[in-house]
Amino acid sequence: MEQNFQTSFIPKKPMVEERVAVVRSVSLFSILSIFILFTVILSTGGLYLYKDNIAKNITQKENELNLAKNRFEPSKIKELQVLDKRLRASTEILYNHVAITPIFKALQAMTMKTVRYTKFGYTLGNEKSVKVVIKMSGLAVGYRSIALQSDLFAKDKNLIEPIFSNLTLDEKGNVLFELEFSVDPSFVNYKQTLLTQN
Repeated sequence: MEQNFQTSFIPKKPMVEERVAVVRSVSLFSILSIFILFTVILSTGGLYLYKDNIAKNITQKENELNLAKNRFEPSKIKELQVLDKRLRASTEILYNHVAITPIFKALQAMTMKTVRYTKFGYTLGNEKSVKVVIKMSGLAVGYRSIALQSDLFAKDKNLIEPIFSNLTLDEKGNVLFELEFSVDPSFVNYKQTLLTQN
């Protein structure tokens, strides 16, 4: 049995289908969501690039800092720091040093010829009491000399509360006495002494 095939090369259906274009309207919500999506994607990419750039800058600055540190000799820096501490300590010691020479100069200037001192001692105040206390013993030609000497001491503003005590006569008629007074620390401060001498 032979079948009859009819072959025709002419298509019976059109080759191109005609499609009807459906026009869809785009809503405002869709446009807004697409805009937000692109904004998020762009900002994420920008932040990633910014983070990468910051990390590179930090690494570069650390390298520059290490190079700068190595340019300065670390051993020399430590040596200079030790020297700085020593200089600060010596300055503090110098400024807190007590110089008794101003007291001797004041005594030399105001002591009468009829009065002489036989003992001299001083005590430095502690942190609570900053005064310098002077205790002296001496010999005067008479009570009048001690009274005049007391007046001279009272006139000097650097000598605080001079007190003559234990007045006794020796076998030659001279008056033995003890003297105690205090001195303001600024008067015997070594720094002030240096400044007044210059």
